[in-house]
Amino acid sequence: MADTPEFDDPMNRPRYTGIPTFMRAPFTEDLSGLDIGLAGVPFDGGVTNRTGARHGPREIRNQSTLMRRIQQTTKIAPHELCRIADIGDAWIKSPFHLESSLDEITAFYARVHEAGVVPVSAGGDHSITLPIFRAIAAERPVGMVHFDAHTDTGDKHLGSRFHHGTPFRRATEEGLLDPKRTIQIGIRGAVNEESAGRFSHESGMRVVYMEELYEKGVPWAIEEARRVAGDGPTYISFDVDGLDPVYAPGTGTPEIGGFSTLEAQLMIRGLRGLNLIGGDVVEVAPPFDPSGITALAGATIMFEILCVTADAVASRRKG
Repeated sequence: MADTPEFDDPMNRPRYTGIPTFMRAPFTEDLSGLDIGLAGVPFDGGVTNRTGARHGPREIRNQSTLMRRIQQTTKIAPHELCRIADIGDAWIKSPFHLESSLDEITAFYARVHEAGVVPVSAGGDHSITLPIFRAIAAERPVGMVHFDAHTDTGDKHLGSRFHHGTPFRRATEEGLLDPKRTIQIGIRGAVNEESAGRFSHESGMRVVYMEELYEKGVPWAIEEARRVAGDGPTYISFDVDGLDPVYAPGTGTPEIGGFSTLEAQLMIRGLRGLNLIGGDVVEVAPPFDPSGITALAGATIMFEILCVTADAVASRRKG
């Protein structure tokens, strides 16, 4: 057998080998010494219609074996900039009660935050971002660049105030999210009430409807996001239903007329240099897409978020 010392590094081995982890990073539940933790949140108890996002983290892990070390365009090599590991799942012991499930997720991320580890996560439905904020934004409100077809600032639905259509209303009310440093990109689709999205506007969030993005273009959207976020701590939250369903059919609430995967990649790359403190990719529901293309899109977006986040973490370390 040929001497191949480069294969001593598992990330260089054939990608069809080994146990899947996020981005082929090493797996550990020991947070000491890490800069960034890649975590799964296999929970979809906040879904209002089609379930399945609980299976998202596992399939995103599988598809993320296709990711490589370096982002070819930006030249960011996240694994060289930071100590990164797959830290496992924020799995729920009592998943049949929504509020206590969110508390469990908060407890997981509180440990991550206390260890000084920056989280980049895969959901799960969008309700998971609220408990993440409860852990990482407890000291001060954060800004957010939010990619989605929906504002997720609704209110009570079917008796719940904590479903996946309301995390950012609750986060604002709890003082975790600064609405004036929040931009929501890709909003579209029919609604049942004219008041849908009103909270986003009235609280001061910058809402970019899909028509405005289409008319003004990706470079404009990047500059607008940078303007709104400013230099304060900022989180990226990416719902795959922001993508047009041709790119992401495997999601619970698809909306025709979204942006493309390339446009998503360009917009995330354009956030390089912001004071990023974490991010997530949510609402990948593999049961609705046997082809795996949605999970591949989710893994790729997660890698793009990892790259700009690693760049931010490394910059803070130098500064």
